[in-house]
Amino acid sequence: MFKRSLSLLFALAGFAAFVAAVLWRSGQPIVFHNATVKDRVVVSAPVLTALYAGDRFLAANMEAIRLSATAVDQGQADIHYLVRAQVVVAQLNACHEDNYYLANGLLTWGGAVAEGNDVLRRAMNCRFWDGIPPFFYGVNQAFFEKDKTQAVQALELSAERWPENAVTLRRMAIMLRAEALADERLAVNYLMQQRDTTHDPKLREMLDKRVIRLQGLIDLRAAQRRYEEAHGPLQDFQQLVDSGEMAMLPQDPLRLGYELRDGRIEFRELKIPGMENQQ
Repeated sequence: MFKRSLSLLFALAGFAAFVAAVLWRSGQPIVFHNATVKDRVVVSAPVLTALYAGDRFLAANMEAIRLSATAVDQGQADIHYLVRAQVVVAQLNACHEDNYYLANGLLTWGGAVAEGNDVLRRAMNCRFWDGIPPFFYGVNQAFFEKDKTQAVQALELSAERWPENAVTLRRMAIMLRAEALADERLAVNYLMQQRDTTHDPKLREMLDKRVIRLQGLIDLRAAQRRYEEAHGPLQDFQQLVDSGEMAMLPQDPLRLGYELRDGRIEFRELKIPGMENQQ
Protein backbone atom coordinates (compact mmCIF):
# COMPACT_ATOMS: atom_id res chain seq x y z
CA MET A 1 0.00 0.00 0.00
CA PHE A 2 2.85 2.32 0.94
CA LYS A 3 4.61 1.62 -2.40
CA ARG A 4 1.45 2.44 -4.34
CA SER A 5 1.01 5.70 -2.45
CA LEU A 6 4.63 6.61 -3.05
CA SER A 7 4.29 5.89 -6.80
CA LEU A 8 1.16 8.03 -6.97
CA LEU A 9 2.96 10.83 -5.15
CA PHE A 10 5.86 10.73 -7.62
CA ALA A 11 3.42 10.70 -10.56
CA LEU A 12 1.55 13.73 -9.22
CA ALA A 13 4.80 15.56 -8.55
CA GLY A 14 6.00 14.84 -12.09
CA PHE A 15 2.73 16.05 -13.58
CA ALA A 16 2.88 19.22 -11.50
CA ALA A 17 6.44 19.87 -12.71
CA PHE A 18 5.32 19.29 -16.30
CA VAL A 19 2.43 21.79 -15.98
CA ALA A 20 4.69 24.35 -14.32
CA ALA A 21 7.30 24.01 -17.07
CA VAL A 22 4.73 24.39 -19.85
CA LEU A 23 3.14 27.43 -18.21
CA TRP A 24 6.53 29.03 -17.65
CA ARG A 25 7.75 28.31 -21.20
CA SER A 26 4.55 29.60 -22.81
CA GLY A 27 5.12 32.97 -21.20
CA GLN A 28 8.68 33.39 -22.42
CA PRO A 29 9.47 35.43 -25.56
CA ILE A 30 11.30 33.69 -28.40
CA VAL A 31 14.42 35.66 -29.28
CA PHE A 32 16.56 35.15 -32.40
CA HIS A 33 19.69 37.33 -32.56
CA ASN A 34 18.09 40.25 -30.71
CA ALA A 35 14.86 39.92 -32.73
CA THR A 36 11.80 39.02 -30.65
CA VAL A 37 9.19 36.98 -32.50
CA LYS A 38 5.83 38.10 -31.18
CA ASP A 39 3.60 35.33 -32.46
CA ARG A 40 2.76 31.76 -31.52
CA VAL A 41 4.95 29.85 -29.12
CA VAL A 42 7.13 27.02 -30.41
CA VAL A 43 8.84 24.96 -27.72
CA SER A 44 12.47 24.08 -28.46
CA ALA A 45 13.47 20.52 -29.35
CA PRO A 46 15.40 19.79 -26.09
CA VAL A 47 12.50 21.01 -23.93
CA LEU A 48 9.98 18.96 -25.93
CA THR A 49 12.18 15.88 -25.57
CA ALA A 50 12.28 16.38 -21.81
CA LEU A 51 8.53 16.94 -21.59
CA TYR A 52 7.90 13.67 -23.42
CA ALA A 53 10.15 11.70 -21.06
CA GLY A 54 13.06 11.59 -23.49
CA ASP A 55 11.04 10.19 -26.40
CA ARG A 56 11.97 12.56 -29.24
CA PHE A 57 9.98 10.54 -31.78
CA LEU A 58 6.78 10.91 -29.78
CA ALA A 59 7.56 14.61 -29.33
CA ALA A 60 8.02 15.01 -33.09
CA ASN A 61 4.74 13.21 -33.81
CA MET A 62 2.76 15.34 -31.36
CA GLU A 63 4.29 18.59 -32.59
CA ALA A 64 3.69 17.63 -36.24
CA ILE A 65 0.06 16.83 -35.45
CA ARG A 66 -0.32 20.16 -33.68
CA LEU A 67 1.15 22.24 -36.49
CA SER A 68 -0.72 20.39 -39.25
CA ALA A 69 -4.00 20.87 -37.39
CA THR A 70 -3.56 24.51 -36.43
CA ALA A 71 -1.17 26.17 -38.88
CA VAL A 72 -3.68 26.56 -41.72
CA ASP A 73 -6.90 28.46 -41.07
CA GLN A 74 -9.36 29.26 -43.86
CA GLY A 75 -6.66 28.97 -46.51
CA GLN A 76 -4.19 31.21 -44.66
CA ALA A 77 -0.97 29.93 -43.08
CA ASP A 78 1.17 31.47 -40.35
CA ILE A 79 4.50 31.08 -42.14
CA HIS A 80 6.64 32.38 -39.28
CA TYR A 81 5.09 29.80 -36.96
CA LEU A 82 5.37 27.03 -39.56
CA VAL A 83 9.06 27.70 -40.14
CA ARG A 84 9.96 27.52 -36.47
CA ALA A 85 7.69 24.56 -35.73
CA GLN A 86 8.80 22.48 -38.70
CA VAL A 87 12.47 23.11 -38.01
CA VAL A 88 11.88 21.85 -34.45
CA VAL A 89 10.16 18.69 -35.76
CA ALA A 90 13.08 18.11 -38.14
CA GLN A 91 15.50 18.46 -35.22
CA LEU A 92 13.51 15.91 -33.22
CA ASN A 93 13.02 13.45 -36.07
CA ALA A 94 14.44 14.32 -39.48
CA CYS A 95 12.74 11.21 -40.91
CA HIS A 96 9.23 12.49 -40.18
CA GLU A 97 7.34 12.05 -43.46
CA ASP A 98 4.49 14.51 -42.90
CA ASN A 99 6.91 17.20 -41.81
CA TYR A 100 9.08 17.19 -44.95
CA TYR A 101 6.04 16.96 -47.23
CA LEU A 102 4.33 19.92 -45.57
CA ALA A 103 7.59 21.88 -45.39
CA ASN A 104 8.06 21.55 -49.14
CA GLY A 105 4.51 22.51 -50.05
CA LEU A 106 3.93 25.25 -47.51
CA LEU A 107 7.38 26.67 -46.75
CA THR A 108 9.49 26.35 -49.91
CA TRP A 109 6.63 27.32 -52.20
CA GLY A 110 5.32 29.87 -49.72
CA GLY A 111 8.40 32.08 -49.87
CA ALA A 112 10.59 30.48 -47.16
CA VAL A 113 12.86 28.69 -49.64
CA ALA A 114 15.97 28.21 -47.50
CA GLU A 115 14.01 26.96 -44.51
CA GLY A 116 11.93 24.48 -46.53
CA ASN A 117 15.02 23.14 -48.27
CA ASP A 118 16.75 22.72 -44.91
CA VAL A 119 13.97 20.38 -43.76
CA LEU A 120 14.26 18.48 -47.05
CA ARG A 121 18.03 18.07 -46.65
CA ARG A 122 17.54 16.59 -43.20
CA ALA A 123 14.93 14.19 -44.60
CA MET A 124 17.22 13.18 -47.50
CA ASN A 125 20.00 12.25 -45.07
CA CYS A 126 17.70 10.41 -42.69
CA ARG A 127 15.29 8.64 -45.07
CA PHE A 128 17.95 6.76 -47.05
CA TRP A 129 15.29 4.56 -48.68
CA ASP A 130 12.92 7.35 -49.78
CA GLY A 131 13.22 8.91 -53.24
CA ILE A 132 10.68 11.69 -52.69
CA PRO A 133 12.76 14.14 -50.58
CA PRO A 134 15.61 14.25 -53.12
CA PHE A 135 13.05 14.65 -55.92
CA PHE A 136 11.50 17.67 -54.16
CA TYR A 137 14.95 19.03 -53.37
CA GLY A 138 16.17 18.59 -56.94
CA VAL A 139 13.22 20.48 -58.38
CA ASN A 140 13.71 23.28 -55.84
CA GLN A 141 17.41 23.53 -56.70
CA ALA A 142 16.62 23.79 -60.40
CA PHE A 143 13.77 26.28 -60.01
CA PHE A 144 14.70 28.50 -57.07
CA GLU A 145 18.47 28.24 -56.75
CA LYS A 146 19.28 27.78 -60.47
CA ASP A 147 21.84 25.17 -59.39
CA LYS A 148 21.53 22.49 -62.04
CA THR A 149 24.51 20.53 -60.67
CA GLN A 150 22.84 20.07 -57.28
CA ALA A 151 19.50 19.43 -58.99
CA VAL A 152 20.94 16.65 -61.17
CA GLN A 153 22.67 15.00 -58.19
CA ALA A 154 19.44 15.06 -56.20
CA LEU A 155 17.37 13.65 -59.07
CA GLU A 156 19.87 10.84 -59.65
CA LEU A 157 19.78 10.02 -55.93
CA SER A 158 15.99 9.98 -56.14
CA ALA A 159 16.19 7.56 -59.09
CA GLU A 160 18.37 5.17 -57.05
CA ARG A 161 15.88 5.16 -54.19
CA TRP A 162 12.69 5.17 -56.27
CA PRO A 163 13.06 2.35 -58.83
CA GLU A 164 9.50 2.53 -60.18
CA ASN A 165 10.14 6.12 -61.34
CA ALA A 166 13.85 5.79 -62.07
CA VAL A 167 13.52 6.15 -65.85
CA THR A 168 11.54 9.39 -65.61
CA LEU A 169 13.83 10.84 -62.95
CA ARG A 170 16.99 10.06 -64.92
CA ARG A 171 15.42 11.55 -68.04
CA MET A 172 14.73 14.74 -66.09
CA ALA A 173 18.36 14.80 -64.94
CA ILE A 174 19.60 14.39 -68.51
CA MET A 175 17.32 17.17 -69.76
CA LEU A 176 18.52 19.47 -66.99
CA ARG A 177 22.12 18.76 -67.96
CA ALA A 178 21.29 19.68 -71.53
CA GLU A 179 19.24 22.69 -70.31
CA ALA A 180 16.44 21.49 -72.57
CA LEU A 181 13.80 21.45 -69.84
CA ALA A 182 12.28 24.81 -68.94
CA ASP A 183 12.33 25.17 -65.17
CA GLU A 184 8.82 26.68 -65.17
CA ARG A 185 7.35 23.62 -66.88
CA LEU A 186 9.14 21.24 -64.52
CA ALA A 187 7.98 23.21 -61.50
CA VAL A 188 4.33 23.67 -62.44
CA ASN A 189 3.88 20.00 -63.35
CA TYR A 190 5.19 18.70 -60.08
CA LEU A 191 3.44 21.34 -57.95
CA MET A 192 0.11 20.51 -59.59
CA GLN A 193 0.81 16.83 -58.94
CA GLN A 194 1.33 17.60 -55.25
CA ARG A 195 -1.94 19.52 -55.15
CA ASP A 196 -3.97 16.90 -56.99
CA THR A 197 -2.77 13.93 -54.93
CA THR A 198 -3.42 15.30 -51.44
CA HIS A 199 -6.62 14.32 -49.63
CA ASP A 200 -6.47 17.22 -47.16
CA PRO A 201 -8.81 20.03 -48.39
CA LYS A 202 -6.92 22.73 -46.46
CA LEU A 203 -3.59 21.61 -47.86
CA ARG A 204 -5.10 21.40 -51.34
CA GLU A 205 -6.29 25.00 -51.03
CA MET A 206 -2.85 26.16 -49.92
CA LEU A 207 -1.13 24.31 -52.77
CA ASP A 208 -3.64 25.70 -55.26
CA LYS A 209 -2.57 29.20 -54.25
CA ARG A 210 1.02 28.23 -54.97
CA VAL A 211 0.01 26.95 -58.43
CA ILE A 212 -1.69 30.30 -59.12
CA ARG A 213 1.40 32.13 -57.87
CA LEU A 214 3.64 30.07 -60.15
CA GLN A 215 1.35 30.61 -63.14
CA GLY A 216 1.61 34.35 -62.51
CA LEU A 217 5.39 34.08 -62.66
CA ILE A 218 5.21 32.09 -65.91
CA ASP A 219 2.92 34.73 -67.47
CA LEU A 220 5.22 37.55 -66.36
CA ARG A 221 8.30 35.86 -67.80
CA ALA A 222 6.53 35.22 -71.11
CA ALA A 223 5.49 38.89 -71.28
CA GLN A 224 9.03 39.95 -70.39
CA ARG A 225 10.45 37.92 -73.31
CA ARG A 226 7.99 39.52 -75.74
CA TYR A 227 8.67 43.02 -74.40
CA GLU A 228 12.45 42.70 -74.56
CA GLU A 229 12.36 41.39 -78.12
CA ALA A 230 10.60 44.63 -79.14
CA HIS A 231 11.85 47.26 -76.68
CA GLY A 232 15.02 46.13 -74.95
CA PRO A 233 15.64 45.31 -71.26
CA LEU A 234 12.67 45.52 -68.90
CA GLN A 235 13.14 48.04 -66.09
CA ASP A 236 9.73 48.02 -64.40
CA PHE A 237 6.68 45.73 -64.37
CA GLN A 238 4.39 48.60 -65.35
CA GLN A 239 6.14 48.66 -68.76
CA LEU A 240 4.49 45.30 -69.52
CA VAL A 241 1.05 46.88 -69.12
CA ASP A 242 1.89 50.18 -70.83
CA SER A 243 3.27 48.31 -73.86
CA GLY A 244 0.17 46.12 -74.13
CA GLU A 245 2.02 42.86 -73.41
CA MET A 246 -0.29 42.27 -70.43
CA ALA A 247 -3.74 43.64 -69.70
CA MET A 248 -2.92 43.70 -65.99
CA LEU A 249 -0.21 42.40 -63.70
CA PRO A 250 -0.95 39.05 -62.02
CA GLN A 251 -1.82 39.13 -58.33
CA ASP A 252 0.09 36.81 -56.01
CA PRO A 253 -2.47 35.07 -53.72
CA LEU A 254 0.25 34.82 -51.05
CA ARG A 255 0.71 38.61 -51.21
CA LEU A 256 4.48 38.36 -51.50
CA GLY A 257 4.61 39.37 -55.16
CA TYR A 258 7.36 39.21 -57.76
CA GLU A 259 10.56 41.15 -58.37
CA LEU A 260 13.14 41.86 -61.07
CA ARG A 261 16.42 40.32 -59.94
CA ASP A 262 19.46 40.64 -62.21
CA GLY A 263 17.21 41.18 -65.19
CA ARG A 264 15.03 38.12 -64.47
CA ILE A 265 11.59 38.04 -62.88
CA GLU A 266 11.59 35.92 -59.72
CA PHE A 267 9.37 35.20 -56.75
CA ARG A 268 9.86 37.67 -53.92
CA GLU A 269 11.00 35.47 -51.05
CA LEU A 270 9.93 35.73 -47.43
CA LYS A 271 12.72 36.63 -45.01
CA ILE A 272 12.40 35.02 -41.58
CA PRO A 273 14.26 37.10 -38.98
CA GLY A 274 16.75 35.08 -36.97
CA MET A 275 16.41 31.84 -38.99
CA GLU A 276 19.51 32.30 -41.15
CA ASN A 277 21.83 30.37 -38.87
CA GLN A 278 19.45 27.76 -37.47
CA GLN A 279 20.87 24.22 -37.59
